[in-house]
Amino acid sequence: MTNEAAIAEKLLHIGAVKLNTEKPFTWASGWESPIYCDNRKLLSFPYERDFVKSELCSVIFEEFMQADALVGVATAGIAWGAMAADQLKLPYLYVRPKPKEHGLSNQIEGNLQKGQKVLLIEDLISTGKSSLQVCEVVKNAGAEILGVVSIFNYGFPQADEAFKLAGIPYRSLSNYQVLIKLAQEKGYITDAALKSLLKWRENPAEWHG
Repeated sequence: MTNEAAIAEKLLHIGAVKLNTEKPFTWASGWESPIYCDNRKLLSFPYERDFVKSELCSVIFEEFMQADALVGVATAGIAWGAMAADQLKLPYLYVRPKPKEHGLSNQIEGNLQKGQKVLLIEDLISTGKSSLQVCEVVKNAGAEILGVVSIFNYGFPQADEAFKLAGIPYRSLSNYQVLIKLAQEKGYITDAALKSLLKWRENPAEWHG
């Protein structure tokens, strides 16, 4: 089993990923979706959490070893970034969706230094829009963005195009294609559901369950 499949298996096993083509979920964007991924659930399962943390650290060490610091993306990326930074003994920061409305009005929490090479840690990438907005905030503060690492991504072409346009590489521990293939093999979904899931992936904005 590949590392990507092993991560997908953990997500399915603990119920972090829900698959339902008959009663789809509604995303904040208004899209109907046959999948809902809640990586926050991993935090409640010590062994699965440790496995994901180890895989995350391996990717960072092997592919982004020049990172001076890790930056967690609020809110779901904060815990993973903190765990990885602790394991790798790297400085750590996190970024709020918007500046605080009181106190120092910080949006970036931590000690960011100009010229630092930083790596952003996300839990999930869909279109890439929110991740790239955080990249812009950090970049405007004077840091150099090495890339973004997430636990999971949906593999949307919009994300590939957005990251390519921004000139920022991204890497995910697992992805939609690997997950639904494994879900079929393990009996989580039927062949008919697989077809519907593949169809959704082709055009999520127009898909209806």
